[in-house]
Amino acid sequence: MKYIFKFIAISFLIISCNNQKKETIIVDEKKPMNILFIAVDDLRPELNFYGAKHIKSPNLDNLASESLVFNRAYCNIPVCGASRASLLTGTRPTRHRFINYKTRADIDVPNAMSLPKLLKQNGYTTISNGKIYHKRDDDSLAWDTRWFPKGNIRNYKLEKNKIQNGDANLAMGGASAFEDAKVDDTLYFDGKIAQKGIADLKVLKNENQPFFLALGFMKPHLPFNAPKKYWDLYDRNTIELPESYVQPKSTPRKAFHNFGELRNYGNIPKKGDLPEDLAKQLIHGYYACVSYVDAQIGLVLDELKRLELDDDTIVILWGDHGWNLGDHKLWSKHVTFETALRTPLVIKVPGKTNGQKSEAITEFIDIYPSLAELVGLEIPNTVEGKSFVPILEGETPKKDWAVSKFKDAVTLIKGNLFYTEWTKDDGVAYARMLFDHRTDPLELDNLAEKPEYQEKVKALAIELRAKWGEDFLK
Repeated sequence: MKYIFKFIAISFLIISCNNQKKETIIVDEKKPMNILFIAVDDLRPELNFYGAKHIKSPNLDNLASESLVFNRAYCNIPVCGASRASLLTGTRPTRHRFINYKTRADIDVPNAMSLPKLLKQNGYTTISNGKIYHKRDDDSLAWDTRWFPKGNIRNYKLEKNKIQNGDANLAMGGASAFEDAKVDDTLYFDGKIAQKGIADLKVLKNENQPFFLALGFMKPHLPFNAPKKYWDLYDRNTIELPESYVQPKSTPRKAFHNFGELRNYGNIPKKGDLPEDLAKQLIHGYYACVSYVDAQIGLVLDELKRLELDDDTIVILWGDHGWNLGDHKLWSKHVTFETALRTPLVIKVPGKTNGQKSEAITEFIDIYPSLAELVGLEIPNTVEGKSFVPILEGETPKKDWAVSKFKDAVTLIKGNLFYTEWTKDDGVAYARMLFDHRTDPLELDNLAEKPEYQEKVKALAIELRAKWGEDFLK
């Protein structure tokens, strides 16, 4: 078994014997840091510690107070399977790579050394619980063990539903998009995932090797099913539709979609805007699911401390992409507005973080090289991200941009500018949009076709092509 021991404690014991001094070197080999890797499905940065005071997220708030919080973290592609494959391999999406939720890392980038595989080859116990990759057997050789709760992934309140429907996609069969049952937390998947993580920590505590424990929580992904007590944390009468509940004519129609992911559910109209009461009920359900998953993550973090593992464990938490809650009259992800691209990202590094916040633009592909550097491993040459460890050391980052894509749309985030092009296979643009967040944070005024911005658009188009990756069109 290979280990990378970056830290060696050396003490000198001076012993006097017959007027002779004998020097003894005692070497204490210290394990590399453990990593608790927490993925949260469809979690947008509408959290208390990001300034959303209406959200009840006490456990995530506490984690943030001990972490470095990235205020401007962006996924590289706003769809779960592709986002996770990109993050875990540290490689960018291209025109033909990392396309949709069905993406597999071991097919799209078979020669890439994934983060869990790198850690496993260097002595880590690697465990995948819940939804880490979208396909449960993706990159299977990277894990010592993989586990996923039994039952139906979309609607799993009652045992009879599990028995009668198995793994069928009940959304397609007309199930409700939300549920507020008076049930125990462990009846839903995330309660089971938390309990599995707690059980694993108890075992890992007594092992001699470092661990990479990955917990992939399912909420607040649709359907918005959470125990009623979490719904009761919110008063629906105080919930309002977002200020950006509009689709300006200046924005390309390609920027909008029919949110088919939500419309699959039986109580959602198949076309048109949602009735206001239904829209507010969905927002209420999303908030309830956020508080539910916050409680489950809190149980795991409490156990980490109880076992006295917290001083030896890096904790990183991320949402796989943003989510639209009526923003631009959209629901779900699958667009390149900031609401779908910006994500929560916090990292707790013992001895280095204590609630700092960073405005540095950070991409998800930067997570892999950062974790590798923190535990003293060489970063594989297939990794395209850049480590954010210098930010942890208090340095000003040199990079101030990110690139994200979804289908034909490719977005350059540069300072306060969000520039998107819809391109054909040859890279030629057929539509574009540009927003300046200094004056238009809600992205309602498309500047791309205004005469006074044409020189800026030309410059951004050149920069986008220089930064979207040398293999982007291949």
